Amino acid sequence: MSSNFSRRRLLATGAGVALGSAATAAAQSPAGAATAGVSSRTGLREETRSLDELYQAALAEGGKLVLYQGGDVDSQAAGVRAGFSSRFPGIDLTVVVDYSKYHDVRVDNQLATGTLVPDVVQLQTLQDFTRWKREGKLLPYKPAGFSKVHKGFKDPDGAWTAMAVIAFSFMYDIQAAGAAAPATPLDLVDPRWKDALASSYPHDDDAVLYLFSLYQQTYGWDWVARFAAQQPQFARGSHTPGLAVNGKQKTIGVGTSGSSVSTSTTVKWVAPVGHPFMAWGQRAAILKQAAHPTAAKLYLNWVLSEERQKASFNGWSVRTDVLPNPSLKPVWENPDAHVDGFPRFMEDRAAIERWKQTFALYFGEVKGDPSPGSLGLHPGR
Repeated sequence: MSSNFSRRRLLATGAGVALGSAATAAAQSPAGAATAGVSSRTGLREETRSLDELYQAALAEGGKLVLYQGGDVDSQAAGVRAGFSSRFPGIDLTVVVDYSKYHDVRVDNQLATGTLVPDVVQLQTLQDFTRWKREGKLLPYKPAGFSKVHKGFKDPDGAWTAMAVIAFSFMYDIQAAGAAAPATPLDLVDPRWKDALASSYPHDDDAVLYLFSLYQQTYGWDWVARFAAQQPQFARGSHTPGLAVNGKQKTIGVGTSGSSVSTSTTVKWVAPVGHPFMAWGQRAAILKQAAHPTAAKLYLNWVLSEERQKASFNGWSVRTDVLPNPSLKPVWENPDAHVDGFPRFMEDRAAIERWKQTFALYFGEVKGDPSPGSLGLHPGR
């Protein structure tokens, strides 16, 4: 299929002008430049206490910890709950899973009303961490291993640190797709896959939105129109395409996380070579008003530890000295992953709104209840 623009520029006409100008502004915005160019001025030292020493200090503090974690369903926190509780018995860990776009404003409201619940926030909304830093709402802290974290995955002053690499692309049922299995996003609009696709709404999740913006910038608005003509099954929650594929409801799932080193014999997640997918470092920070700052520090050190990073399900780590899977190069060395582009994208909220409304014209309005449920103002209290 022909395309009138490269990966680095948008269409020069129609909706592409507005979106292209906004995307360029995001890349050159003072906020983005300031974030990238900040140097450490705090003199804050990296944590030297061991996990066991921090554990004892957290018990003495009261043995409680509340984490607000971005996600789609509560069960996504099962591994964290089990692993943390096994390693640190006696620490009462509460993990609340919700869409990051609800957690961030929830935290803002709690801070404004003096009712803060979480100690740690670990979210997809990267722009909130730069904003909260400017507003003085984060506790500067450098967990052990901070110096080994890739420079794009940490604030130089320790305001926040990425804890995990997450990537979004597409997946397919190996048996159902057969020899014609899609290898690139271009293959998703092949007429043979009409009524065979499930997708999370790009205009409901900013990471999926960025993925679809990359598709549009690479293949054109014609690709978007052809994708819409496939009559994909849209749903809220980036886990839903996987549910549809694993449940044999659809052959292909788009806009979902996965692992290119998975050993599954039934489902394949694709990180196409020479074609776009997206990956980012999910940021975490301790709130300055946290009720349990020592337990919060314990959590950050545990997640960033070599042991936890080596157990990464998708073979990528945020640390430069940890290679969970030797068959993969670090994600920041893969230009197809657009790791540096997502933080810039997230900073320009006006451009994001234009992307969302334009995709709504192609795919219809977002429908359905949020997959984590409606959790209200103070979940976890």
